[in-house]
Amino acid sequence: MGITLHPSAIVDDGAQIGDGSRIWHFAHVCAGARIGQGVSLGQNVFVGNKVVIGDHCKIQNNVSVYDNVTLEEGVFCGPSMVFTNVYNPRALVERKNEYRDTLVKKGATLAGC
Repeated sequence: MGITLHPSAIVDDGAQIGDGSRIWHFAHVCAGARIGQGVSLGQNVFVGNKVVIGDHCKIQNNVSVYDNVTLEEGVFCGPSMVFTNVYNPRALVERKNEYRDTLVKKGATLAGC
């Protein structure tokens, strides 16, 4: 079956992408990301290094999934949502050692109103 990778998408060496997954226009998947089977990453999606996306997830356009996020199987992320991994982020304060884990359970839907 293989994967579908749009020519404008960037998948860094080392990223793991499951069979049947689709990565669309201008998406960027970082080297340490692990993406399951049958996943759809929409246009302009960013997936960080320390991210795990389970099988059959659907990530809509303009979603940012930063480090320390795990999505279990079948999670739906609506358009333009952003996961954060630091409480009270600041431009002038380095907080990479304070990243918090985020776990989204199987079959969850995350979408705005």
